[in-house]
Amino acid sequence: MLVRAVRGAITVEENSSESVISSTRALLEKIVEENRLEEDNIISVIFTATADLNSAFPAAAARELGWKHVPLMCAVEINVDGSLEKCVRIMMHVYTDKSPQQIKHVYLKGAKVLRPDIAGK
Repeated sequence: MLVRAVRGAITVEENSSESVISSTRALLEKIVEENRLEEDNIISVIFTATADLNSAFPAAAARELGWKHVPLMCAVEINVDGSLEKCVRIMMHVYTDKSPQQIKHVYLKGAKVLRPDIAGK
């Protein structure tokens, strides 16, 4: 198997713990489903959140899914003027037999504007 990165992002309705975690969980579940991943194939996940989301760590969603042995890290997204607000981004490193072209990156809700070239596929 090879190591590949899977990207994804989702916008969050409001800066509340419930909203951040439930939105992040939905994104993680969709990435796993679209790429047919098993927890044992997930190497690590890096989460970033925009500065306006400070009510919860997005990684808490992965722990709720039972991912106890997957290394997780949260960071704040660079605050660029005019950039998308209330957004959680993910970079998941995985073992897979898929080629880069077969990886399905997932962009949900308002985050579809980040990658319109692949968000609709």
